[in-house]
Amino acid sequence: MVNRMILNQTSYFGAGAIGKITDEVRKSAFQKAFIVTDKALVEHGIVQKVTALLDVEQLPYAVFDGSIPNPTIAVVKAGLGAFQQSGADYIIAIGGGSPIDTAKAIGIIATNPTFSDVRSLEGEANTTQPSVPIFAVPTTSGTAAEVTINYVITDEEQQRKFVCVDPHDIPLVAFVDSDMMMSMPKSLCAATGMDALTHAIEGYITNAAWELTDMLHLKAIKIIAGSLRSSVKGDAVGREKMALGQYIAGMGFSNVGLGLVHGMAHPLGAWYDTPHGVANAIILPTIMEYNAAHTGEKYRDIAQAMGVVGTESMSLDEARKAAVRAVSELSKDVGIPSSLSEVGVKEQDLEALAKDALADVCTGGNPRPTNAEEILALYKKLLY
Repeated sequence: MVNRMILNQTSYFGAGAIGKITDEVRKSAFQKAFIVTDKALVEHGIVQKVTALLDVEQLPYAVFDGSIPNPTIAVVKAGLGAFQQSGADYIIAIGGGSPIDTAKAIGIIATNPTFSDVRSLEGEANTTQPSVPIFAVPTTSGTAAEVTINYVITDEEQQRKFVCVDPHDIPLVAFVDSDMMMSMPKSLCAATGMDALTHAIEGYITNAAWELTDMLHLKAIKIIAGSLRSSVKGDAVGREKMALGQYIAGMGFSNVGLGLVHGMAHPLGAWYDTPHGVANAIILPTIMEYNAAHTGEKYRDIAQAMGVVGTESMSLDEARKAAVRAVSELSKDVGIPSSLSEVGVKEQDLEALAKDALADVCTGGNPRPTNAEEILALYKKLLY
């Protein structure tokens, strides 16, 4: 069997990493940046931390601040139009997963215009040209969009999210700077952190997992379990560790896929605009229970990485329960809601949600085969 690993050409880590942006611009002889971000990051001065560096070096740029949570086809098209008018030759994406995903879609369509409808990018699109070069500057510690070959777009007309998987979209350079993450409110820090944990756990048990990605995912679980609580409290060291942990998880799952947690979470974002990390965190323990019998000894490894003591002497069933319990406790400790009804999910929508979840590209990677009836039962279990 042949396994593939795709990573950034270059990545910088640590507080102050954005200081390397101008070096990378000069090295590549780029002429003008197109900055993709959102209005909140502009208003709170986060984007200015990057533009100030460009200003000092007299490097020109244009700013598109139209990205939104759960970016839509319309947002991508608006951003593409702005990019084409800007005269820019590279993109700087500043933000969480949404601005970086928006930048990926813009960058791919700009060089592969036959996909300008956006919908045709779903799944493994047969693009032929690399994206416009992207510099990714994450401001949240969870999505790892800066190191993945995936992005997610919302189709508002069809009320669904679709996942795009394309090696051509990976950012050229990532600047994983924890200083850029210090302004996250606690709720966002918790949600994105649990998103990262979900990436690591699903990536570890997904059907395509192998030795190299297993190593990455277990390390990510250990870092996240040991630092998310302090990160949510605003601790600078905790946030720096989370910045690294979520990136390591991204290195893994980007190359092997995810599972049913993401498959069930994506429709919630499309139907209710539920924050992705919150949806994942609510769903994760229940799906871990659902998958347990199909994971061999892996939950023992997860429990150990989560800091559970005495895993070696536990029976397999005890170890599996300990892993689920450790995840549930972490989620509770950082303030994640415990049921889908708390985030607005309606019982009358569950059958349609189950249908969408079954069709989601992530669901195919789940270690336990599933169907619409079982997914519906899982949604019902999670509702209250």
